[in-house]
Amino acid sequence: MTRTEGTLLGGKLRYAQFAQGYRTALEPVLLAASIPAKPGDRVLEGGTGAGAGLLCLAARVPIAGVGVEQDEALAALARDNLAANGLRETLSVVAGDITDATACTGCDGPFDHAFANPPWHDAASTPSPEPGRKAAKQASPGLLHAWAEAMGGRLRAGGTLSLIVPAAGVMQASAALSAAGCPCELLYPLWPKAGRAAKLVIVRGVRRANVRCDVQPGLILHSEDGKFTPEAEAILRQGARLEHSSRDALERGL
Repeated sequence: MTRTEGTLLGGKLRYAQFAQGYRTALEPVLLAASIPAKPGDRVLEGGTGAGAGLLCLAARVPIAGVGVEQDEALAALARDNLAANGLRETLSVVAGDITDATACTGCDGPFDHAFANPPWHDAASTPSPEPGRKAAKQASPGLLHAWAEAMGGRLRAGGTLSLIVPAAGVMQASAALSAAGCPCELLYPLWPKAGRAAKLVIVRGVRRANVRCDVQPGLILHSEDGKFTPEAEAILRQGARLEHSSRDALERGL
């Protein structure tokens, strides 16, 4: 398959993608910026695609990580992207189904954090005619709960599980996290512009914890002129962390 060569985080990372099929958008970059990982933490990503999420997280903080991608060609591309950025010693990508314990070789827990940008288009909606995009976006019934259970079950107690979902899917995502033993800790809206309804929300749960689900102020992505806000620019171009909950501040000793 034809590849296109590009970069992430303002040129800090080399990043190849397939010319056809699913193309990386903002979601994995923003989600990676939200993970409260510390140096040396072990991280699991479900549906890693070409590796954008793992790459961006590892560029911000040195981690050990495993990505799981069902599409073998995408998994191979993700490995190439890790190698191109000198990250094959600490990060790996497994070709397999995140919900199949027997197929997910090398992704045994416990992990400190898990995250995913799961397929979320309703199964009843019109699917993309492109197989790669359909697999990346079209959700089968019960998929979100299955992914949450598979990833949550691999976390240590106190580990975090983060999902980025459309605003309409927040209740379903929160329920999936709770069912997986990772009750919701925060909801973080991503606003297209000031005064506009949020289209995406980051939902984070904590394994075997008694937490309150707080709604954070969120991040405004674009100014009225259509350019990224300085806060969004810092994340997308400079690899900055997406700052949010008081729990994060406490973990940093603030």
